[in-house]
Amino acid sequence: MQIQKNKVVSINYTLRDDDGNILDSSEGRQPLSYIQGLGNIIPGLESSLEMKTPGESIKVSIPPVDAYGEFDEDQVINVPRSQFSGVQDLQPGMQFTASGPHGDQLVTITKIVNDTVTVDGNHPLAGMTLHFDVSIIDVRDATVDELAHGHVHGAGGHHH
Repeated sequence: MQIQKNKVVSINYTLRDDDGNILDSSEGRQPLSYIQGLGNIIPGLESSLEMKTPGESIKVSIPPVDAYGEFDEDQVINVPRSQFSGVQDLQPGMQFTASGPHGDQLVTITKIVNDTVTVDGNHPLAGMTLHFDVSIIDVRDATVDELAHGHVHGAGGHHH
């Protein structure tokens, strides 16, 4: 069966950056299962997998525009430390959910100078070209229930 819209696809993958460092991998875990064509995964990977079949493997490099977007300087802001009043030990690298104009978004503290905290609302992989090695394990029809909810149910699925 070929990968097409509304098919449930199970893949094993390894994601590397430009320097060959592994950023993410399904190695040692369940394969990742998602529904093709619904934007469950980044657009560049989704389009690369279209029409492939189980048993195939692909190597693909995806530019930021088809992955997590370009790095947006406007998403990097300075906020007073007093906004983090409940947090005892504030450190760079900590992640928080902030309420923004587009709903909740994850922000990462990038630096702290005196009472000013710099937070970055970009996705950690924004601005990066992503290099995927993907093996296609399985392709099946999505159930009515899965399509209604827009994501896979059961093993390997992502829960929101």
